[in-house]
Amino acid sequence: MLFLNRSKYTKMPLLILFIFGFFVSGFPQSNNQLVIGASQLNEYLPILNNKHIAVVANQTSLIDNTHLIDTLLSTGVNLIKVYAPEHGFRGKADAGATITDERDSKTNLPVLSLYGKNKKPKSADLDSIDLMIFDIQDVGARFYTYISTLHYVMEACAENNIPLLVLDRPNPNGHYVDGPLLDTAYSSFVGMHPIPIVHGLTIGEYAQMINGEYWLNDSIQCDLMVQKMQNYTHKYVYDLPIKPSPNLPNAQSIALYPSLCLFEGTAISVGRGTNKQFQIIGSPKLDSCSYTFSPISGEGAKYPKHENELCCGWDLSEANFNNELNLSFLIETFEQYNAKGLTFFNSFFDKLAGSNTLRVMIEAGWTSTQIKETWQEDLNAFKQKRKNYLIYSE
Repeated sequence: MLFLNRSKYTKMPLLILFIFGFFVSGFPQSNNQLVIGASQLNEYLPILNNKHIAVVANQTSLIDNTHLIDTLLSTGVNLIKVYAPEHGFRGKADAGATITDERDSKTNLPVLSLYGKNKKPKSADLDSIDLMIFDIQDVGARFYTYISTLHYVMEACAENNIPLLVLDRPNPNGHYVDGPLLDTAYSSFVGMHPIPIVHGLTIGEYAQMINGEYWLNDSIQCDLMVQKMQNYTHKYVYDLPIKPSPNLPNAQSIALYPSLCLFEGTAISVGRGTNKQFQIIGSPKLDSCSYTFSPISGEGAKYPKHENELCCGWDLSEANFNNELNLSFLIETFEQYNAKGLTFFNSFFDKLAGSNTLRVMIEAGWTSTQIKETWQEDLNAFKQKRKNYLIYSE
């Protein structure tokens, strides 16, 4: 059934809520197959009737093998515009590449960029919109920018009195929570909220947390609905049917991403420009290693770090980080650089880490165990807060 924004519906009589839930949800399914939010058309199509609809979507917005946009148009929904996040509507642009407005060649719909000079929908562009839909596959890491896009979409909807419907999808890293919490003094588009690196929430649960913690500008709240998945728990093992971004090609890269993305703020390559993106790490300056590779320029990885250079490093494509943030390779590579007097960290690292604390501790020679002990109290407090927004069992 649809989960409604508590702040707007908690005073509604329980009987009315029950009747509403029955007619929207229909009869429960008898099997245990996962059913994502977008697939439950019979539940949310009635809400879209006779409304002007905008959708925030990309290449992951699929119902089976059909794009959500095509499905909605085929059912007669009055869809008038699409918003696209980082990597673009078709999901092929480089990380950090500016995304421009365009017109979709298949549907002729205007596609407005939310990753360029405007990361938040403009009020002028929302004048004709009655309801916004958000349907994008997340991977459960604080620095994966789709949740930052979610924040700005919620804020724009709240400011313009537009309801938002989030079509929920699984979090492939939703089975654990780990990492240091972000210090809001370091807020940026790769980390906006005081959460750990691995937050353990689906996109729908995360939207509820944004609302419930009053993280939007001026503590406003969005008129939020979440189309819940069926037969999902946080222990569900989900292999994404399509790449969520160009450099996360498979389940292993997605599993390693929370740990390896920190290397983007260092001199170490994470395999952009190879066929093992976010599964290998290395640099021409490392001596102790067990694997070599040479990044080359290509789609989704123009001008990769250490392009055309032989990098010494490690192949982690078979590694298991045991459902926790791994710092061992980060510390090892720093020590090799430090022993040579070479610069290891760049200015991006503190934004990814959420403060300067992790960098300072690594530079001071702290072990992984010592570092992790420092964030446990904050992490436990976050886990308790997180429970208030869970839609699915753990």
